[in-house]
Amino acid sequence: MAAAKKKLKVAIMGAKGYPYVYGGYDTMVKELGERLVAKGVHVRVYNHKALFQEKPKFVNGIECIYIGAIESKIGTQLSHTFFSMMHACFSDVDVIFVVNSANGPIGWFSRLFRKKTVINVDGLEWLRPKWKGMGSKYFFWASKMATKYYDQLINDSDEMQRVYKELFNADSKVIAYGANPKADVPADPIEKWGIKSQEYFLIVGRLIPDNNADLIIDGFLKSDSTRKLVVVGDVPFNDEYANVLKNIEDERLLFLGYITDQNELAAWYSHCYAYFHGHEYGGTNPAMLKALGFGCAILALDTPFNQEMLQNGKHGWYFKKSAASVQDIVEAAESSKERMAYFRSTAREGLIQRYNWDYVTDQYLEVFQNLARKKVSTHPPEKPKFEKVEN
Repeated sequence: MAAAKKKLKVAIMGAKGYPYVYGGYDTMVKELGERLVAKGVHVRVYNHKALFQEKPKFVNGIECIYIGAIESKIGTQLSHTFFSMMHACFSDVDVIFVVNSANGPIGWFSRLFRKKTVINVDGLEWLRPKWKGMGSKYFFWASKMATKYYDQLINDSDEMQRVYKELFNADSKVIAYGANPKADVPADPIEKWGIKSQEYFLIVGRLIPDNNADLIIDGFLKSDSTRKLVVVGDVPFNDEYANVLKNIEDERLLFLGYITDQNELAAWYSHCYAYFHGHEYGGTNPAMLKALGFGCAILALDTPFNQEMLQNGKHGWYFKKSAASVQDIVEAAESSKERMAYFRSTAREGLIQRYNWDYVTDQYLEVFQNLARKKVSTHPPEKPKFEKVEN
């Protein structure tokens, strides 16, 4: 009798864990991990022990390993990944998948054990204003080390692939971030604030300099728009930049902080007149994908990454990095209601195949299989489904 076929085993580390969902990496671990399990892969996720009060061994078919860390402002993430890498290298996993370019140097350890490794390096962290001096230098060096110590480098956009080739002469594979499009989202969560559908512009993101909320707010308040500007997001610490913004007094401004209820967040996206995207660095941005998936008219900072995601203006307008440009685009949007309606009606068409989580999963599975030289049965990806969000 033939022996049972051994499952492909993939370890995932570098995020907060599963099913913890806070940022982009955590969402990817959830969406990718669950789909890989459905395709017959044994998935192990390394969870940051301090974040989990309950520690079940398996959740939705995903094996969860709880690893501690050296808890400090700069050492928590790196130490957690290092300890996770040690554990994985002494185990029988076939492939180790790491997220975050900061973990680039940790790949040297897996080299000692000849483990097959993949790393998703995300954005241009060394250019972000919050990383100054040694922080910026570390991220640049760590990103360079990622190109040397890992078997497969993953970028999430064509532009990011070009950057890594130009800076580090490194080849990579482009696998974008996925989206979950939704339609027919009720407006109840926004109406409790006394606001009706399309009576506001929207910003979603952390209140950090490279997301340019200050620029957008300044330009908006200089415009003649009578709509509100709703800001969703904050920072998890006391910060002068964020405090200055939140202390601006204008009846058109509404700061909501973090919104953890996904139905409420979906409502704010779905019913905005237009969504502002000021993110400056990075490849495929999850907030932009949400805006497309919820049918937003998008006003984006003019960067190569945002040009790529909006298909060079097919699914939105661009503004320059100045308050005057923001003012101009607000007033243009106010006088172009038909164009904004067109962008809203066609936004989901911008979620081309590369932004389909099923397609993303198949791309990763192919990478893992090629490295491990194992095959598992797969099913063809379904088309994106438009889910109705219930109250």
